[in-house]
Amino acid sequence: MTQCPPPVNNSPQSTLRVVLGVLATALMIAAGCGALSEDSAAPPQAIDVAGVTVTRPSAPSTSTTERPTRPQRVVATPTTTAVDPEFLPPDWLGTRVLSDSQIRNSANIETPAELVDRRFATIDLLGPGPDGFASSIATPLPEAVAARSTWRPGCPVGLDDLAYLTVSHWGFDGQTHTGEVIVHASVAEDMVGVFSKLYDARYPIEALRVVSNQTMAGPPTGDLNISSAFTCRSTVSSSRWSEHAYGLAIDLNPFHNPYIKGSRLIPELSAAYLDRGNVRDGMILANDAVVQAFADIGWSWGGEWTSALDYMHFSHNDR
Repeated sequence: MTQCPPPVNNSPQSTLRVVLGVLATALMIAAGCGALSEDSAAPPQAIDVAGVTVTRPSAPSTSTTERPTRPQRVVATPTTTAVDPEFLPPDWLGTRVLSDSQIRNSANIETPAELVDRRFATIDLLGPGPDGFASSIATPLPEAVAARSTWRPGCPVGLDDLAYLTVSHWGFDGQTHTGEVIVHASVAEDMVGVFSKLYDARYPIEALRVVSNQTMAGPPTGDLNISSAFTCRSTVSSSRWSEHAYGLAIDLNPFHNPYIKGSRLIPELSAAYLDRGNVRDGMILANDAVVQAFADIGWSWGGEWTSALDYMHFSHNDR
């Protein structure tokens, strides 16, 4: 297994350097090792995550290391989020850049212990979710949303072809959140129906948000976990437009549901999730509620492919 570099100042007083709001798509991924150290004497820390002020509370004064059966409420507004320490990511997340050799042979990288059962809190960029499922559809794609997405002239679809959805979803923190997704306008209603079923099934999603050019251009750090649909890009293995470039494919919890072909694993740190028999929250499995929800609208699952396995991926045409 590849040895990871030493941790980068992961003391309780260090600044949380993960940028959850601007993490990469499934191709922009990261590697690293380290531990999140908690100290009951440490004061709360305010940190900026993609324009959202996140307060890291003092660690609870308890000697147990077990997860609480009922996690504390994540108190959030569109601008301020207090995150339960139980669900904070390690400080090094998103900071350890992979080498070209590691990327080519990523299936051989050992998953850091902190990510083997990944259950990080959702950062609420749109505010906490309401009681019960809620959604909205805006079409054509609003210019303000397009400006922070990967859309550009030359993409295979125009703004009139795309729709901007907001949908309720559950997080790994046991709370409801409001996520956003861009899809082809022709499937907007169907996609709202899918997310309604995922909400009813309490399927947790760590981050559901629009992917930006800044995110796409970020260094490969191997710990990506943004769920998204439209991204103006080609496929992994060719110059052909991906179905994502049409808004006709979606990836859910990439870290929990990686892509594997030969020695190439995306995200690169997610090898622990190749063991699909070791079921953890966020994973997608054959015939489960997630697969069935997409099957109900005629979409297929990349976890049933043969030349590669793409557990995160659903599309309208099996591509």
